[in-house]
Formats: sequence, C-alpha cells, structure tokens
Amino acid sequence: MSPILAVHICGGTLGLISGAAAICFRKGSPRHAFAGKIFVLSMLTMAGGAVYVATLKHEPGNISGGIFAFYLILTAWLTARRRDGETSKLDWAALPIPLALGIFALISDVEKMRSPGTSRDGVPAGMGLFMGSVMLLAAAGDVRMLVRHGILGAKRIVRHLWRMCFGLFIATGSFFLGPANRPLRFLRAIGLRQQLFRALLREEVLLFLAVLPLLLLIFWVVRIRFTNVLKRMPVGRKRDVYSLPAQTSSSLDSA
Repeated sequence: MSPILAVHICGGTLGLISGAAAICFRKGSPRHAFAGKIFVLSMLTMAGGAVYVATLKHEPGNISGGIFAFYLILTAWLTARRRDGETSKLDWAALPIPLALGIFALISDVEKMRSPGTSRDGVPAGMGLFMGSVMLLAAAGDVRMLVRHGILGAKRIVRHLWRMCFGLFIATGSFFLGPANRPLRFLRAIGLRQQLFRALLREEVLLFLAVLPLLLLIFWVVRIRFTNVLKRMPVGRKRDVYSLPAQTSSSLDSA
C-alpha cells in the first residue's frame, strides 16, 4: 500500500464518520461546525488522494469523480464562509471544472451505451448521464450566482447543503457500492471478524447506506426552502464554516 493510498483511505474513513456526525448534530451548533470542519479537511484529502491514485492507474472515471468531489466540498465551504451576496475570483476559476467534467461524463456514457457487452471500468451505463447532469447543474448554479453577484439567505444555505451532501454521496457510493464489498474488506483490515457482519451488510443495506446522503439532501433542501427552520437555528458569533451569519434571518424575507 502506497502512502498516498493510505492517506486517501484514512481521509475517506474520517470523512464518512465526520459527515454522518455533521448531519446528526443540530445545524449551526458548535458541534455541527466542528464536525463540518473535519469533514471538509478529510474530504479534500480523500479527493486529492483519489485523483492521484486514479491517475497512476489510468482510471478516467475515478479521476473526474475525485476532481468533482474536491470541487463540491471546496465551493460548499466557500459558500458557508462568505456573507450573503459575496463572490470572488475563485468562483470564476472553479466554473470550468463542472462544465468540462459534465461534458466529458455525458460523452463517455453515450459511447459506453453504444458499446456491446459490459463496461471496462465496471460502472453501469447511465451513471455517467446522472453524474454528468449533476455536474452541469452545478455549473449552471455557478453561472447564476456569478451573474447575480452572489446569493442570499436560504438559497445560499441550500447551495452549501446540497454540495456537501452530494460530496458525501460520492464517498458513500464509492465505499458501500465498490467492488468486492469494501465494508467487509475494511473490517477485515482492522482485525474484525467478517462473519459477524456478513449477514448485516447485505446488498440492499449497502445500497441504502450509499444513497442515504441523497435522501437527507432532499429532506433538508425541502425543509429549508419551504419552512422557517433557519430562524430557529443558533447563530454563530463569528463567520464560521457552518455557522449562520447574523443577517440570515432578515435576508430570508427578501430571498
């Protein structure tokens, strides 16, 4: 095992744990903010390691997936760090990333569906269309934000939320739906008996755990957009990574 691969695995493991913690803790609370910071650092580490390892193995799909995960987490973090209506040159620099990745994913998946037999990378046909569509939607959201010179209130929180959750989904999908039952392989690596978990970690359970971030994404987006939940969240004293800025409540009325 190379050092970069070990760093990638450690970052992914810590990202799954901290991501689950951030989802469970009350939004805007100090514990949520602390778990969110760990999640950002670990996910950026995991994504960077994934790109490096995939480049050595000549795996274009994993390269694009790692880059997209890095982009999502970074832009979600920047969205939460800024105040309403703020943008920067970094947003313009990040815009070509989802646009290029989305076009590449759509073209690759169309070619995959035209080819007979199973795909060489093990990824089913249609997944590229799904991922490519999400990438292009992310690019469209960037364009909309830049044209409007920033976003306000609930829309800013939703942008932060869906990018974090989808970044977590990339990690859970890779881990729980990866080849040769990665959860069982992980348990074996840390010295636990696989027989105790083999019956529990069935295919349908792994599928549910993989898509759980998407289900939580839908729940929170609907709750934030159509309820007053933000007004009941604690407001951070500082402009922290996951704390809500002081003007959030007032800006919700104009969003």
